[in-house]
Amino acid sequence: MDAPGREHATPAALYAIQGRRFASNSPGFAEAIANAHAERIRPRCLCKPEGIEMYVARLGEGFVVKRMPFTGSRHAPDCPSHELPADLSGLGQVLGSAIVEDPATGETTLKLDFPLSKMPGRCTTPAAGDGGDSVSASGTRLSLRGLLHYLWDQAELTRWKPGFAGKRNWATVRKLLLQAAAHKATRGQALAQRLYIPEVFSVEQRDALNARRLAHWALAQAAPARPQPLMLLVGEVKELVPARYGLRLVVKHLPDQAFAVDEPLYRRLGRRFEAELALWGATDALHLVTMATFSVHEAGVPALVEVTLMLTTGQWLPVEDSLEQQLLNKLVHEGRSFTKALRYNVPSTAGHAGCILTDTGTGCCPLRIAHGLPDEPALGELAGTHEPGAEPAWVWRPTAGGMPPLPPQAKASHPGHTMA
Repeated sequence: MDAPGREHATPAALYAIQGRRFASNSPGFAEAIANAHAERIRPRCLCKPEGIEMYVARLGEGFVVKRMPFTGSRHAPDCPSHELPADLSGLGQVLGSAIVEDPATGETTLKLDFPLSKMPGRCTTPAAGDGGDSVSASGTRLSLRGLLHYLWDQAELTRWKPGFAGKRNWATVRKLLLQAAAHKATRGQALAQRLYIPEVFSVEQRDALNARRLAHWALAQAAPARPQPLMLLVGEVKELVPARYGLRLVVKHLPDQAFAVDEPLYRRLGRRFEAELALWGATDALHLVTMATFSVHEAGVPALVEVTLMLTTGQWLPVEDSLEQQLLNKLVHEGRSFTKALRYNVPSTAGHAGCILTDTGTGCCPLRIAHGLPDEPALGELAGTHEPGAEPAWVWRPTAGGMPPLPPQAKASHPGHTMA
């Protein structure tokens, strides 16, 4: 996400605007970027000595400084505008094609490979297979999993610093995801209008919570002889259990309304996400996050149409398996700063640099688990910011032994982007 000074005590960014320096939390900054917007002046982020060009976008009644498209990897690793290099994240496959940023308006257009409406009586359930639950797609459009990864990245829920400990709960996750969805559009409509993320449940607020939910869901009500709009759900799975008719998925913080799941979709979920469901069922230390499209029947019952699942640690950091869980737990325990790289549309059979340290003082330091996958690239292809053809700084080969020592932490982070 580009707007600094957000959740988790993100450090203030330092900008050069019309020959003056401003921290993002300093007096006069709001006026300076408003003037820059009016005069079409590009601020420069000072996380690097040479400065990196930014742009000012309108955000509601105010303004925000955002990074220019395709420049995120040029920022310092501890800069709020930093983004992983394209070759370390699945974002590189979709940015500019499935994700199109417009610096003139600050709006981002998303191209999706799954429907957000269906005709009455027509089955929109995808075919079985690795991509049957919207986890495999070309780079020209975002799969359902790709959209979930994009929102998680934009919400900065893939980033971790020691100061974040104890500050991430569902209320924070929901707030950051909704902020990430703002100023994003797909098929001519604001993404936030279709996105439903349950509020933190409270018995005292039960009626008000249900009223707001039903008002939001009214967008998905069917009309005779017209395509039925589908809503997007992001929530934490509590349970997936048999119901009187079919099955139901229960989402945490939404105890009053389960989601109907038909038998074919349930079988596909069990096949595609067998490993994730098994790991989730074996430990209470993981969250299981779902993103799904759903319709609302005339009786008011929501029914899932297309589903993807994502495991996260207790800190809401995404993990793919128990090995990544071990690695992230070690990084958090040792007080390291890092970013979790996500696949977006990249198939799960292809290897990638799963985690990148940002506190070594030498740029991005990829951490990779060598699973021995059939499509896994050579070690040198994941070198990231290291010399071309060089091995990543750290590789864990589980078949060869235990986890090796982590690269050393720098004494102090880059001072260039902060200001007292």
